[in-house]
Amino acid sequence: MGGVATKHLTRAGAALAVVGGVGGATAYAARELLQRQAAQARRAIGKPLGEQAPSADKHYKKKYGEPVDLLVLGDSIAAGLGAERAKHTLAGRLARGVARHAGRSVRLRTAAVVGSESSMLATQLASLPATYRPHVAVIVVGGNDVTHRVPVADSVRHLAEAIDDLRGRGAEVVVGTCPDLGALRPVPQPLRALGSRASRQLAAAQRVVALEHGARVVSLAHVVGPFFITNPEEMFSLDRFHPSAHGYKRTAKAMLPSVLAALGVVQHLPFGHHAPGQRGSG
Repeated sequence: MGGVATKHLTRAGAALAVVGGVGGATAYAARELLQRQAAQARRAIGKPLGEQAPSADKHYKKKYGEPVDLLVLGDSIAAGLGAERAKHTLAGRLARGVARHAGRSVRLRTAAVVGSESSMLATQLASLPATYRPHVAVIVVGGNDVTHRVPVADSVRHLAEAIDDLRGRGAEVVVGTCPDLGALRPVPQPLRALGSRASRQLAAAQRVVALEHGARVVSLAHVVGPFFITNPEEMFSLDRFHPSAHGYKRTAKAMLPSVLAALGVVQHLPFGHHAPGQRGSG
């Protein structure tokens, strides 16, 4: 997610509290509590990483020939904020993983922008050359939609439009659904629980819509979320909000099977991976 996301957690939490039936003075007290907690989280997180991720874009393993054009879109996770070196970003690790397993060179292009919501996918796509035709596009987005209180219907509509655009270019699409915000330890309870519930609701909607529009889906909360919850010191970067190099390594490893399946390299997928036509849980 973007580094500015936590400033909106108060409003998201307050809205959920009201919807949950908290009324009158109790609702006011809940809002006051959530405002204090959001301020506490902002102080704890800060912006030690800045808002610019390392650029991993280049032609990987040129000697392998027959290049794969890989595009990565989305928010700060897709951009790789928190990684100190370009090769440790999500995109960089995916590119090297594809080259290794597919035996092909990879031309990586990252259009992801730190702080992006799903509505900004259209701008990212518009930044690409009109003639650009990626073989595979990976999208990771949603955390900022949750913290900015974007309606789920709006978020998934923008996601669907991006998938349609990419498939119109001939690309296979892999969507990593919204991570579980319940893993963010600097965010205190009950604010963290509200964020967790909202992020899981968005992830479920993203899965359904992405599959309906022909994309492959990786449920990040299931395939990599437990590592962030049980081992936060290793998985998070110094801001305890964005993944560390190891966190991106785990995330890339979790997403790689669907990327390889999109290229026809593998057929069988592990738990948490979904191909078009499937709507199983996870």
